[in-house]
Amino acid sequence: MKKFLSAIKYIFYSIVIFGFLALVGGVVTIINPPEKKIDKSSILYLELEGVIINGRKFLDDLRKYASNDNIKGVLIRVDSPGGVVGPSQEIYSEIKRVREEYNKPVVVSIGAVAASGAYYASVAADKIITNPGSMVGSIGVIMEFANLEKLYEWAKIKRFSINTGAYKDSGAEYRSMRPDEKELFQDMINQVHEQFKVAVAEGRNLKRDLVDQYADGRIFTGQFAVKMGFADQVGTLTDAKRQIGEMTGLGEDPEMYKPPKKRGDIFEMFADPEFDGRALGTKINVELYGVPLFMIPSPVNFIRKSI
Repeated sequence: MKKFLSAIKYIFYSIVIFGFLALVGGVVTIINPPEKKIDKSSILYLELEGVIINGRKFLDDLRKYASNDNIKGVLIRVDSPGGVVGPSQEIYSEIKRVREEYNKPVVVSIGAVAASGAYYASVAADKIITNPGSMVGSIGVIMEFANLEKLYEWAKIKRFSINTGAYKDSGAEYRSMRPDEKELFQDMINQVHEQFKVAVAEGRNLKRDLVDQYADGRIFTGQFAVKMGFADQVGTLTDAKRQIGEMTGLGEDPEMYKPPKKRGDIFEMFADPEFDGRALGTKINVELYGVPLFMIPSPVNFIRKSI
């Protein structure tokens, strides 16, 4: 009888707890503010912040709102050390699409940093406005690997793989990299580096010799970037807002539209690894290991400061 009552009690409490979570989750979903209608001429305001892992939110918002007839231009605030190559290039391409297909101007305002992949994306804009001390540039590509062979030997761990080709486990942490593998990876990032330099030369209308001279991964100050043509002018976000207003004919203080940040239900929040800042650092390290990057070193520290 006692076991039966205990089982009933357990079921009852389980129902109460799940009911409470469902109620809270429903409330979280309900309190999402309704999306503001774009009913007059406005500037789309977007933020490109943190390490570029996939750029999904930024790309979704740009694609969704830039085609709206009442959106006359786009202002992008950039605060990013760069990130994964593919998404950085995709953001670059979509910004170009806004200018070429929709014939709408795009202005980038640089906050603390627009380095590597973030700078790659920025050169697609009509204008780049930067603070004098902002970190700009880092035109280069990097791939990072770790060799844990000695550590595995010390721990008496024998790790190996069964694969289908000589290069299938290239970059694996359990063995040293062969010279031919290093050459393969170097050739790959050289190709990507060339794509980066072409984008900068075309986007900034710079001579290729000048781009080659500074495309060695170095960081510039915003002031130096303007001097050499890698940015257009020294200024603040307010200056960038005035610039896009003048370019669109909306005046110095144009109406700005910022897409809402939507929250899912409580179950989605707890399931999201980015819900915990500590998990975010781990997520970044795992996803960026062994892939070509447009990024300055130590991105995790940058992210933790911006959470």
